[in-house]
Amino acid sequence: TLPCRVESMELLTHDIMKIELKLPETERMQFLAGQYIEIILKDGKRRAFSIANAPHDDDLIELHIRHVPDGHFGDFVFEGMKEKTLLKIEGPLGSYYLREESNRPVILVGGGTGFAPLKGMLEHAFKIGLDKPIHLFCGVRAVRDLYMDEMVKAWLEQHPNLKYTAVLSQPEEGDDWQGKTGHVSEAVVAEYPDLSGYDVYLSGPPAMVKSGMDIFYAKGLPETQIYSDSFEYSDDALRAMGIQKPKS
Repeated sequence: TLPCRVESMELLTHDIMKIELKLPETERMQFLAGQYIEIILKDGKRRAFSIANAPHDDDLIELHIRHVPDGHFGDFVFEGMKEKTLLKIEGPLGSYYLREESNRPVILVGGGTGFAPLKGMLEHAFKIGLDKPIHLFCGVRAVRDLYMDEMVKAWLEQHPNLKYTAVLSQPEEGDDWQGKTGHVSEAVVAEYPDLSGYDVYLSGPPAMVKSGMDIFYAKGLPETQIYSDSFEYSDDALRAMGIQKPKS
């Protein structure tokens, strides 16, 4: 558990903010590519966010925060947070990280800010010279939701083992979209009808992760070759969206 301060803030889309956190000078957080941290709020509640940078580039901790209508932390990030704001975090957490020892080709599937941990995995893969085939699929609603797209396209020029497919589920009028449409998981199996020989990493909203896992299992993907990170919404956010969380 460490204190940190907000070093920089950058609006990536209409509802996604990139923030970079600076740890105290004497501290370093050793993490694996794809893991997450929790921000501990003053009332003790926690918000989990994937680390979007790679372990070798750990001067700052990069997060991609989507503004969901929770009336709490998301509102604070977009309406009240400023550079130099002090926060308390705990990490690294989670078992969602790049298994670099595997020889199988890799498929990365991100929905929305599910791209964040995949970005960290890719930057790590490039750093260590991982040369096996990697195919990144990013699923968003419309063009305005697609972020860091130009950075990924630049990676394609530098890393011939990387492929990239963006998929829009609800293109808007004026998007002039010539690429893939529909659900991102369906785009994956359209290109890879037999997944038995792949490692698949899946991150994004819970419904997208659940449906994706079902689709991939049906295409021969063993349970031992899928790694997932489901971005759970807070109780406040679920209530704001009119969703009642089932009692366990």
